[in-house]
Amino acid sequence: MPGRLLIFTGDGKGKTTAALGMALRAGGHGQKVLVLQFIKANAYSGELAALKHIPGVEVQQTGLGFLPPPEDPRFEEHRRAAEQALRQAEEILGSGRYDLIILDEVVTAVTKKLLAEEAVTAALGHRNGKGVLVLTGRGAGPGLQAMADTVTEMKNVKHGLKTGWQAQEGVEF
Repeated sequence: MPGRLLIFTGDGKGKTTAALGMALRAGGHGQKVLVLQFIKANAYSGELAALKHIPGVEVQQTGLGFLPPPEDPRFEEHRRAAEQALRQAEEILGSGRYDLIILDEVVTAVTKKLLAEEAVTAALGHRNGKGVLVLTGRGAGPGLQAMADTVTEMKNVKHGLKTGWQAQEGVEF
């Protein structure tokens, strides 16, 4: 039986932050952790800088950054990057090498039509070992939610970016 599957979803802030908190916790227990980021491409974020100092925690960014609209020709590049990341995730999930695997923004990749939900659920079916798997991103659909044992929805009640605050180092990145 594979390990637990948790999903952090919703339109509120904190999905990736919650997942990275789990990476911090697992790393503190000497566990082997992989964070595979599907969309993000900012190598200078504070969380990535901090995670480099935790033994056993590895981060791989496979995304190309902010998504253009689907009609933009660059959208296909993002789709190809997401599909390649999913193939990589499937291999990693089958390896049993990690105690915790975080597929950051994989849910968003489904929501934004970079990946089909069926392709993601099929990849998750290749899990091997007792490692914990965490998925993050907006709009987790019923197929993904049905596979999870824990689903947390972050709800946006109020956000400073909507009232004029700029993205702030240490808060948004």
